[in-house]
Amino acid sequence: MAPGLSRTHPTGSTFIRLLADLACAETGDSKQTFAERLSGWLDWTDAIALSAALNGAETPVAAADRPGKGAKTASVFAACKRVRAELVRAITAEGADAETTADLTASRRWYVGHQRTMTERIGVLRADVRQALSNRSPALARLAALDAVFDEALAARERHLLSQVPALLEQRFEQLRSAPDGAATYGRDMQRVLLAELDIRLQPIEGMMEALGQ
Repeated sequence: MAPGLSRTHPTGSTFIRLLADLACAETGDSKQTFAERLSGWLDWTDAIALSAALNGAETPVAAADRPGKGAKTASVFAACKRVRAELVRAITAEGADAETTADLTASRRWYVGHQRTMTERIGVLRADVRQALSNRSPALARLAALDAVFDEALAARERHLLSQVPALLEQRFEQLRSAPDGAATYGRDMQRVLLAELDIRLQPIEGMMEALGQ
C-alpha cells in the first residue's frame, strides 16, 4: 500500500455502521451485486465514456515526462499526506465548540462547512493524482482516465447522498437534547462521523496512489 495512507473498507461500511450505531440510519445487506447497483447509477452517456476509457488505445508517455518521475511521485504522496493531515486537524483541533453543538442550526452549518472544504480540497488533489498517473505509464494513464469518468459520473450522486448526513445527525441531536452532557457528546459524534466521511471521500485517491506506488 502507498506509504502514509491508511486503508479503509472498500464498501465504506464503517461510515454506515457509525451512523447506524448513533441511531441515525438503518442498514441492511443489499440483495444486488455491486455491478447491479453501479449500473443503476450510470446513464447511457456515462456508459459510453466508460467504454471509451476501458477500450481506448494506450498512448506512449511523452519522453519529456519520463525524467524526474520519482520526484513527481514523491511530491504527490507528500501532497496527499498533507491534505489529509490538514483536514483531520481542522475537524479535530478546530472542533465545534459548546455553543455550536448546543444549537442545531449552528451544528449543521459547522458540518456543512467542513463538507464544502473537503469537496474543494479533495477535488483538486484527485485531479493532481490523475495527472501524476497519466505521466507515469500508459497503463496508469488508463486508470486515470477511468477515475475521471467515475468522478464525473458519480459526483452528483455522491453530493446528494452526503448532503443527507447533516439531516441524519439531527436525529442524534434530538436524542441528546435533554442529556446533561448532550452538547459535548454530540460534538464528539459529529467529529467521528465527519472523519469517517473523510475516509470515504479519500478512497479513490488512496486506490490510485497505491497503484502509483507500485
